[in-house]
Amino acid sequence: MILAGHYKGVDERVREMYITQEISIGDYVLTGGELPAAILADAIIRVIPGVIGDEMSALLDSFQDGLLSPPVYTRPADYKGHKIPEILISGDGKKVDEWRHEQALKRTKERRPDLFEKWKDEENRD
Repeated sequence: MILAGHYKGVDERVREMYITQEISIGDYVLTGGELPAAILADAIIRVIPGVIGDEMSALLDSFQDGLLSPPVYTRPADYKGHKIPEILISGDGKKVDEWRHEQALKRTKERRPDLFEKWKDEENRD
């Protein structure tokens, strides 16, 4: 059961009597706990077998390997002059995987240096 407080939170007596664990989704304030509860539920539900059509795709999500996900491209291959990187349409799966890993490293280093340093430390990478 998720108890989502509204505005200032949950009555302290209820906290003391019934709440076994508190979870924060970040360092910011919202008007109610409904959105964080939905985020938490979605994050949990999506890893239940059968919820995602292709369960293997979850292994490619951000944070699965300690890194952010690489850029995602869809169709068309050329959108208003912005093209998909050639490597992604090359048909060379090994090179595509290498490109995605390099992009995940680059993106993580740029956007979340804290995660990048943790990834390096955990993997004893230079």
